[in-house]
Amino acid sequence: MQSKHNKQLIPLAKQLRKEMTKEERHLWYDFLRTYPVRFSRQKVLGKYIADFYSAEAKLVIELDGSQHYADTNLIKDTERTAFLEEYGLKVIRIPNNEVVNNFRGVCEYIDAVVKQSLSQLR
Repeated sequence: MQSKHNKQLIPLAKQLRKEMTKEERHLWYDFLRTYPVRFSRQKVLGKYIADFYSAEAKLVIELDGSQHYADTNLIKDTERTAFLEEYGLKVIRIPNNEVVNNFRGVCEYIDAVVKQSLSQLR
């Protein structure tokens, strides 16, 4: 992977941490921040910034708003996912409306994916 700490993206990552969406804040403060497997917010990975990243589980979580379903953004998201997967990372995409309307289900899904990833790595 390109340098994990792409220096040009660090200021943007810091800004994104300060300006998280309400869905990102909800998932972070109400689940991931205290989850037993460590996650980072707005993590620079090569030429991208991942919403949430766990090095231990080799997992990237992306929360997608409605703009992600436009044709051009679908293509960009596919390229981004392929780039991250080349480095052995699993990428899961969760629509923002699922975080709002089915928070418990989202947390259970993430927990299951983390446990599956960890079991495959051991």
